[in-house]
Amino acid sequence: MRTARLRVEPVRVAHVEEMAVVLGDPALYAITGGAPPTAVELASRYRRWERPTSDDGLEGWLNWVVVRDADGAAVGTVQATTTAGANGLTAEVGWVIGVPFQGHGYATEAAEAVVWWLVDRGAGAVHAHIAPDHPASEAVARRIGMRATGEFRDDGEQRWRWRPAQARTAT
Repeated sequence: MRTARLRVEPVRVAHVEEMAVVLGDPALYAITGGAPPTAVELASRYRRWERPTSDDGLEGWLNWVVVRDADGAAVGTVQATTTAGANGLTAEVGWVIGVPFQGHGYATEAAEAVVWWLVDRGAGAVHAHIAPDHPASEAVARRIGMRATGEFRDDGEQRWRWRPAQARTAT
């Protein structure tokens, strides 16, 4: 996928070293919890993510690295988990942008491209779960046409649902 400033390309083990740096700032986990992954942990994760489905085949696993066109720097990731059900294809999306790259609209640009890509491939429902007190992720969700539902998971994350926007800006 391409946008005005970004390439959104499938994650590969070859991305590990660069992504370990992008995801290595502990500040990135201040709201959501956890700790920066090591390169070994990322390599294991990325090998799993190179497969397009869960072990049982019930979920589609779509994982991308967000790369800035201007200099080829990886700036973050976007993910989607898809499931097929009685009401068609459903997708849950998420995004992470490294601390030095935040505030430039990369999450919005990449997430919007992924949402439209999913919709073009038949996703009738797209949603995200956002941690409480995470205004940056809430802003991204709003910008790409999602609205808070008032539904919460046990971990406190709120479900946001996508509604088609008036105009499509990503390709």
